Parts: sequence; C-alpha cells; structure tokens
Amino acid sequence: MARASSGLQYPERFYAAASYVGFDGSSPTKSLTSKFPQSTALLLYSLYQQASVGPCNITEPSTWKIVEHGKWASWNQLGNMSSTEAMRLFVKILEEEDPGWYSRLSNSVVEPVIDVQMNHNSKVEPVIENGNSYPETKTISISTQNGSEVGTQDKDTVVEGFGSVEVYDQWIAPPVSGGSPKARYEHGAAVVQDKLYIYGGNYNGRYLNDLHVLDLRSWTWSKIEAKTGVESPTTSIPCAGHSLIPWGNKLLSIAGHTKDPSESIQVKVFDLQMATWSTPKIFGKAPVSRGGQSVNLVGKTLVIFGGQDAKRTLLNDLHILDLETMTWDEIDAVGVPPSPRSDHTAAVHVERYLLIFGGGSHATCYNDLHVLDLQTMEWSRPMQLGEIPTPRAGHAGVTVGENWFIVGGGDNKSGVSETIVLNMSTLAWSVVTSVQGRVPVASEGLSLVVSSYDGEDVLVSFGGYNGRYNNEVYVLKPSHKSTLQSKIIENSIPDSVSAIPNVTNVESEFEAGHDSNPPKSKGDIVSVLKAEKEELESSLVKEKHHALQLKQDLAEAESCNSDLYKVTTFNS
Repeated sequence: MARASSGLQYPERFYAAASYVGFDGSSPTKSLTSKFPQSTALLLYSLYQQASVGPCNITEPSTWKIVEHGKWASWNQLGNMSSTEAMRLFVKILEEEDPGWYSRLSNSVVEPVIDVQMNHNSKVEPVIENGNSYPETKTISISTQNGSEVGTQDKDTVVEGFGSVEVYDQWIAPPVSGGSPKARYEHGAAVVQDKLYIYGGNYNGRYLNDLHVLDLRSWTWSKIEAKTGVESPTTSIPCAGHSLIPWGNKLLSIAGHTKDPSESIQVKVFDLQMATWSTPKIFGKAPVSRGGQSVNLVGKTLVIFGGQDAKRTLLNDLHILDLETMTWDEIDAVGVPPSPRSDHTAAVHVERYLLIFGGGSHATCYNDLHVLDLQTMEWSRPMQLGEIPTPRAGHAGVTVGENWFIVGGGDNKSGVSETIVLNMSTLAWSVVTSVQGRVPVASEGLSLVVSSYDGEDVLVSFGGYNGRYNNEVYVLKPSHKSTLQSKIIENSIPDSVSAIPNVTNVESEFEAGHDSNPPKSKGDIVSVLKAEKEELESSLVKEKHHALQLKQDLAEAESCNSDLYKVTTFNS
C-alpha cells in the first residue's frame, strides 16, 4: 500500500499547471522567463494560448517587434492542434522541466490523500496536521500485487486514474485485467498505437507461438487468433530469441530459435488489420539462422548484429535488410568489432550510430560498449563517463530521446537489480533505480518497450526468467530529460515548433535594444541545426576515437621503451 496525493484529471490538471507556471492573472511572460529557459517559456506560452483560446487568428505583428513576432510565430505554427492535445503537451513539458511541480503546488492547496492499494481498494483519508488537511509527499513504498515491495521513492509522487501510480524512476505493477499470457522469456515485444504485442518465447524449454496484445490505455490483455486460409497459408512457428519490429500496421518477426531450425534467418510478417501471417519474398543472401541477435530499425532498413546459431556458434557478423527492396546485404565494417556474442542489447543514436552493450558467450558475460558509425561503417570503442555497469546478458533496452535505458539481465549467478541509463550524446552512465528481492525486472530475457500514457513517456517491461518464469507487467516513468525540442518534433507536433530554437534570446535582445534580423524560415533553421548537430557529433566521435588511439600508441611506446632499456642495460 502506498500513500500519495491524489491527482487531477484534465482539464483541471492543465489549469493547475498553468497557475503554477504563472498564467494566473499576473505577468505570465515575466514569470515564465524567470522559471524556464526562454525557448521553453515561449513554447509553454504558445501551448497555453492554443489550449485556452484556440488556433492563432490574430494579425502577424511587424518583424521589428521581435518579442511579439516570436510569440505569434510560435503560436501560429501550432496550426489546428486540438485544445486537449495542447493541454497535454503543456503539462508534459512542465513535468519534464520541473517533475515536482504538482507536489509543490499542492503544498498550498487543501487536498485529500488517497491510500493506493494494488487490489483497487482505495479510500480517501486526509492527513491532519494542526487542524488542516495536507497532501503527503514523503518517501513512499510501492507494493506489487503479491505484496512484495518493489522500491522506495524520495521524489514527489502523484497517484491518479484507475490505480496506476505516476512515480518517477520507480518500477510499479499496474492493475491489468483480461487473460494474461503464459509466463515466458526470450519473447518478442513491440508497441503499435498504444498497444503492446507479445509474440512467442520460451517456457520451461518449450517454444511458444501465441500472440497477445495489451491495451496500454485500459491495461487489458487479449489474445489474437490469427486467421488462416487459401490466401494466407502461412502460420506462425514456435520460436524464442527472435526480434519483433513494428513496421506500419505490421509486425516483423526476425530470426529466433526453433525446434527445427532452417539454414537461414526467417522473416515473418503479421498484418494487424487482417490478422494474418505471411512470408515475404526476400532477395540476396540471407544470414545464417540464429537467436539472441539484436535488430534495430534505422530509417527503412533493419540492422542485425550477432547472436547464436543452431549449432551454438556465437556470431558477430553484421547484416542489413532493406525493407523497401526486401534485400539482404552483409556488411564488412572496418575497425575491431565486438567479440562474438548473443543476448546483448543495441540502440541507434541520431539515425547514425549503432551502440552495442553487453551480452554473453558460453563462459562469460560482457559489459563493453561498442559503436558502429553507420555512415563510415567503422567500429570504435568510445571512452565512457560515470560508473561502468557490471557485466550482463539477457538484458533489454529502449531509447527515449538521447537516453538509452537498460533493464534486467544477469551474469550467470544472479539477476541485475539496477535500471541504468546511458546518455548517448555524452556517453555518461548513471543508475535510475534499483529493485529489491526477486522481482521480474531483475530477470533475464525480459522485454522492454517505450510508450506514452497521459502524454508522457513510460517504459513497460514484461516477462523474463529469474528462477521462475514471469508474465507480470511493470511500468516506469523516467524523469531523465532529453532534448526537449527534438522530442516534441519527433513525438507530438511535427513541423509545428521547429523555429523555436531560433528565438531563444529574442526577449533579452529586445530588452537590450539590439537590432535583429527577421526570423529565418522553418526549413532553413531545421537544415542548419541538423547540419551543425551532425558535424559536432561526428567531430566528437572522431576526437574520442583519436584520443583512445593515442592512449594505445603511448602504452605501446612505453612498453617498447621499457624493453629497449632492459636490452641496453643487459648489453652494458
């Protein structure tokens, strides 16, 4: 049981957020710029106008009125975004910038406290202090359905909705309903339109081929019965260690271990609208069949690395499947690749860099990090910041902006209890949270996906093996921030706020009396920012690689110098 302050639903939550930010009758611009970076303040202002007034229909101010024109341009580019969507984005941005805003606002509001129990039994019980009721925002314990404690949380917390708990950086078990899938690990998982699909896996040495879907809005499970017939004779094959990739309204099942393995990787396609399996015609030389590989979607291609074949031979080969031409291609990258391995995890950063972390061989587990530049096809071992994670295999990872979250895994002795995150821009590691006891998120072979709930990113894990097979669902709401503007452009309102970075300092320039050129077009700004970002990232990677190479050369030189000294001493 956990105690936390009761949350507001929309639109009340938006009005509370607006009041906290400064839209309460005082000077909102002054309040905004004192609390947030000016680019964020400008975006909050625009979303507030869109939510409370509607689409911008005022006359465009003169370009020499820099501040007013900047506000107008930002608001106008939201187009016909609905009021509801603007409200949710407003709250989402505020919570990314100031995760504890609600609790701080609640300190001055009389509000009851709810005892949250995972069995859906809730009652209102105010905390009385000096005759007044206050919300409680102290450290809480989150309990699972079986009563085991997942972890504690020192940050501000909010409990709302149908029993789901909005707690930053802590794993919780939401109250799911419907027929849960059989417990399993090494299954495939993918999210399409707020629905989590689970396919196949391994239970007690038996491969599975069932397909289940979890509605991430109602948290309800249901099983999908695939249709078969003359037009769709393909049926699903029981498998484990495969990869499930969303592609439009389809799911792609790539590779995996099967009872009767084929010679090469098999690709199966499940049509979510027709509920049918099919086997596409693929050209080129297909890689050898395998399981435990990594598969990442980069643009319109799949990048496959490593794994273990049917003869238990570990692999470190690299292949690409073009999804437009459905053609395989083997890549001979330069540099030193990762050693052969399986059950590692991989991520793609800025559509250019493939990162490989961990994995295992028959005798050991790894904690090394490798980077492949997908433009130059060159492997490197970058220098990392923070505490390097412990070796692990069978872990799962997912990216949210520039942050790569990694969960679970094991080292042949025990499951890994920490949830870690790598900032892929700075290559800095940090620990998000740690669980206690034998809980599913400290398992091997679990799945991890990212979805959106109430306008916020959430991580969702399922299944795994930690001495027993699991079929529980756990969710975590990360507080780690990513690049705000790029995240909004990617996930929420494409082509609507691209020009905002260009007006970061418009108010300070106006107040200082400096002249400024008229705002550039949106296309110019986006192209310039992308070019600068790619150039900086490329330079950073090259510099890190060069520094590492210099260190290695220095070590070799010192070794040679030492040997030369010994020879000279001996001869003398």
